[in-house]
Amino acid sequence: MRKEKDMIGEVELDESFPFGINTYRAIENFSFNDEIIHPSIFKALIEVKKACAVSNQIAGLLDEEISEAIQKGCDKAIAEDIIPALNPYQGGAGTSMNMAANELVANFALKSIGKSFGDYDIINPIDDVNLSQSTNDVFPTAVKIAIIRSLRKLHEKTETLLNVLQEKERDFSGILKIGRTEMQDAMPVSLGQEFGAWAEGVSRFRWRLSKALDWIREVNIGGTAVGTGINADTEYLRNIPDQLRKIVQEPVSVSRNGVDSTQNGDQIVEIMGILKTGAVVIKKISSDIRLLSSGPECGIGELILPAMQQGSSIMPAKVNPVMAEAAEQVCLEIIASDNSVAHAVSQGNLELQQFFPFIAHKTVHAITLFGGMLEKFAVMVSGITPNEPKIRSYIESSTVVATLLAPTIGHEVMAQLVVEARKSNRKIYDLILEKNLISKEKLDKLLTPEIMASPGMAVIEE
Repeated sequence: MRKEKDMIGEVELDESFPFGINTYRAIENFSFNDEIIHPSIFKALIEVKKACAVSNQIAGLLDEEISEAIQKGCDKAIAEDIIPALNPYQGGAGTSMNMAANELVANFALKSIGKSFGDYDIINPIDDVNLSQSTNDVFPTAVKIAIIRSLRKLHEKTETLLNVLQEKERDFSGILKIGRTEMQDAMPVSLGQEFGAWAEGVSRFRWRLSKALDWIREVNIGGTAVGTGINADTEYLRNIPDQLRKIVQEPVSVSRNGVDSTQNGDQIVEIMGILKTGAVVIKKISSDIRLLSSGPECGIGELILPAMQQGSSIMPAKVNPVMAEAAEQVCLEIIASDNSVAHAVSQGNLELQQFFPFIAHKTVHAITLFGGMLEKFAVMVSGITPNEPKIRSYIESSTVVATLLAPTIGHEVMAQLVVEARKSNRKIYDLILEKNLISKEKLDKLLTPEIMASPGMAVIEE
C-alpha cells in the first residue's frame, strides 16, 4: 500500500493502483452503477496530455527528461488501454477525468525512470503533467477529438449501407409492386423505387455527417479555465496547435474565441440533431422492412429477410426480423439522447458547461452505437430478396390496377370489372384475359415499372 494526501485528507492506495487520490475519490463518489465514460474520450485526453508535454518542453517550461518521461507515460497508457472506472454521471465538468489522466500519466512516467507510483516530488500530476492546462480546455478538446473519430467511422458505415441500398435499387428496378398509402393499396411502384427512396434518405444523412465533421474541428486548447488562456505561456500557446494535430492526426484548429468555445456546446447539439435525423430515417426504413416482410404466409410477405436466428421457443421454424427490430430500438435511444444532450447543454452556466462529462458520453456513445448498428443493418439489407410470386399476385389481384388500365380499356368497363372481381373474389388480371379485352402480351407489357411506375398515361399500342 501507499499513502497519498490531498486537501481533504489521506487515503491508502494499493501500490498497483496506477491512478492517484483524486481518481480514487471520484470512483468512490460516483459509483452509481457499472457504467463508465466512453473509453475513446479518455484515450483522446491522454493524447492531448502528450501534445501539451511536447509544447511545454519547446517553451522551456518542462525539463527535457521530465517531458520525455511524460510522453512515455502517455504512450504506455494508450498501449495498455487503461481506462478509469469513472461514471459518466459525475460532477465537476470533467475534473475527475482530467485528474485521472494527470495521475495515470505521472505514475507511468515515474515508472519509466525507475521510480515508484506516487513519487510526485519528482514528476507531479498537476505541476508537470497538467502544466499550462485546465480541465476546461483539455477535456472539451479531447471530447471533440473523440467525436471527430467516431463521426468518421459512422460516415464510413453510412456509406456502406447507402451502397447496399443503391445496389438493391438497381437489382429490383424491374419488379412492379403495389404501393401503399395510409396502409391501403395505392398506385404501383417498382421495388427498386422503394429501395431508392430509402437510399436518398441515407444519402442526405451521409452529407450532413460530412458537414458535421467540419463544424466540430474547432477546439479550445490553450484557453485554460475560462477561455482567456490565463496561466498558459505564450510560447506554449504558439506550439500547442501544431503539436496537437501531429499527435492526434486530426485537422483540428484552435477556436478564434476561447471564451465562446469554453462555455458553449451548440456544435455538439447540432451534431446530435443530425444524428437524430439519421435515426428517424433508419427507423422508418426498419419499420417498412418489417412491414413488407410480415407474415410470411399471412402478412404482406413481399420481402424475404435473411434468417439470423431462431425466432421462437415454441413455434417451429419461426424467424423474426430481429435486426430491423434492434435497429429501431437503437434509433429510439439516439432520439432520446439528442433530447437529453440538448437539455444538458442548455443548462450550462456562464463560463462553463458543468455537465460536460454527461454531454460527452451521451454524444460519443450515441455515435458509436449508431455506427455499430448500421454495420450489422447493412449486412441484413444485403441479404434481402423479393418474394416475386407474391408481389405479382398482389398486382394482379388489386383493383388499384384498374385506374392504370382505364386509359387503355375504358373507365366504365374497368369499373364493372372491379365490381365483378370483388363479388367473385377473382383477379382483375384473369377477368381481362377471360373477356379478351386486350391480349396477354399487351397486359403484361402494361404491368411493368416502365409503364405503371413512370410519368405519363399508361397507354401502349398493340
